[in-house]
Amino acid sequence: MIPADLSRTVVRAVRCAVEDGELPAGVGVPERVVVERTRPGGVGDYATPVAFHVAKSIGRPPRDVAGVLARRLGAVPGIERVEVTGPGFLNFVMDPVSVEGVVREVRERGTAYGSRAAGPRALVVAEAVLRIRAGQGMGIGEAAPKTAPVARRDGDVVRLYGNDAARWAMLCVAPHESPAFSGRLLVQDESNEFFRVRYAHARSRALVRNAALLGFGSEPGEVPDGGPLAQVLADYPLVLESAAHHRAPEQVVRFLVRAADELLAFHHRVLPKGDEKPSAAHRARLALAEAAGTVLAGGLDLLGIAAPDCL
Repeated sequence: MIPADLSRTVVRAVRCAVEDGELPAGVGVPERVVVERTRPGGVGDYATPVAFHVAKSIGRPPRDVAGVLARRLGAVPGIERVEVTGPGFLNFVMDPVSVEGVVREVRERGTAYGSRAAGPRALVVAEAVLRIRAGQGMGIGEAAPKTAPVARRDGDVVRLYGNDAARWAMLCVAPHESPAFSGRLLVQDESNEFFRVRYAHARSRALVRNAALLGFGSEPGEVPDGGPLAQVLADYPLVLESAAHHRAPEQVVRFLVRAADELLAFHHRVLPKGDEKPSAAHRARLALAEAAGTVLAGGLDLLGIAAPDCL
């Protein structure tokens, strides 16, 4: 892990601590964090004063903030341990460098070793950006590429998690942040956002199939209890426009999670229950769920990720 990677890892730790409620929502998550080699007499290999900047924005002692971040960062692969020193400095002791690993990487990448711009993750992000921009009529002359399999220098990411999950991990954070690959990508329940989005799409397709077995189909109509889901779907064009303008596919990822959550909160109201007969209300709810599934499939396609009908 190089200092640039460590900087992005710290940014992600701050953002996740806010999202999980360990730090208040008012925290201004920095875009970049200064990480420097530890000065003589210091602890570990690298250090950062990020806790001071975060603490200032929320009025808490820097050492408290540093403790929150240290607990998270200590579990990151490549970091042996994190120590808090002084009033709130984070100090990193890194895992020993593997000579064999460095040599293999240099041999594999040749003169491109050390360059991040042309790496596999950059290509995945570029593909998604081009598809999003093409869909918005932007980037005339930019050819939207066909989805190519993800390749990564360690060769293990796709083997362990699959092409779609690897893409999701690469695209769910901003390009200047490092993606996190872990076993959570394979968790088959709703605690995993990647699974949740594809599961929500699969549920929408299952509703259509089950409705057909009950002898009815979808028909657009008013759905009094479908307002939140309909509002999210109405936001989709604006999300795509913003993602295209800012070249930020992670905005599409965040939208898909929102849409999936709303659909999963709504889907149990779609089909008749017990002795109920299919009505206009059921057909309208089915049409809304079907539309949500279509949007989820479209968003996943823009990211180069498959949307299976069954999971």
